[in-house]
Amino acid sequence: MSLTLAVYGKGGIGKSTTSANLSAAFALQGAKVLQIGCDPKHDSTFPLTGTLQNTVIDVLTEVDFHIEDVEIDDVVKHGYAGVDTLESGGPPAGSGCGGYVVGETVKLLNEFGLYNKYDVIVFDVLGDVVCGGFSAPLNYADFGVIIACNDFDSIFAANRLCLAIKQKSVRYKVKLAGIIANRVDYEFGGGTNLLEEFASTVGTEIIGKVPYHDLIRRSRLAGKTLFEMEGPDKALCVDPFTEMADYLLNQPRSEVPSPLGDREIFNVIGGWK
Repeated sequence: MSLTLAVYGKGGIGKSTTSANLSAAFALQGAKVLQIGCDPKHDSTFPLTGTLQNTVIDVLTEVDFHIEDVEIDDVVKHGYAGVDTLESGGPPAGSGCGGYVVGETVKLLNEFGLYNKYDVIVFDVLGDVVCGGFSAPLNYADFGVIIACNDFDSIFAANRLCLAIKQKSVRYKVKLAGIIANRVDYEFGGGTNLLEEFASTVGTEIIGKVPYHDLIRRSRLAGKTLFEMEGPDKALCVDPFTEMADYLLNQPRSEVPSPLGDREIFNVIGGWK
């Protein structure tokens, strides 16, 4: 078993919380997991470790960027359920390129031979702008996974990400495993109709639905996974991750997506009721 996922989505859509709980679900099913945070704010692995760990950039700065002086244990820490965690970090705000840092982190992992040491690797990647550096995880991924909500902005970003995956698939093995619908508001009748229409249009499917629930918000603040939290609706929040992990570990359906053009997505989404 070997699975590498690159998780993308609009900024603020809940990628890190989703990625961390998905990593925990993989580990609880017996997989050896590495989660890699690819965001300068370096909080992707916070729910797994309960702390903001040192980043690759922090460690490289300490050794004056002599990569040969960096050891695996300097950058990889252990989190909940045995999940290993790593944060790429980034330059100070307003200086340098975060995408470049991600690209260099991907190279470092290759030098350490980490791609062959785990059953599952989860890249949690910054935002919806897939430049060369931030798209680097797609070069190694088996599947891209897109996090989205049932609204225009996240669907527009999802369409752009489908375009990136389609372009990468020409040279690399990556395909799209599907879309995770996040913040589904069951209490107030919120649905996934727009996401369902979008998935059908670009040739993919929704592989999980995560509810809009206060337990998820509180878990993030506490620096814990949902599996560690307590509450009457815990199963409602946890079960989607267990089911998604099982699905992704067992040869999920995948496709090279057929994204719409930027102007086209503006024109057609208004017709989806």
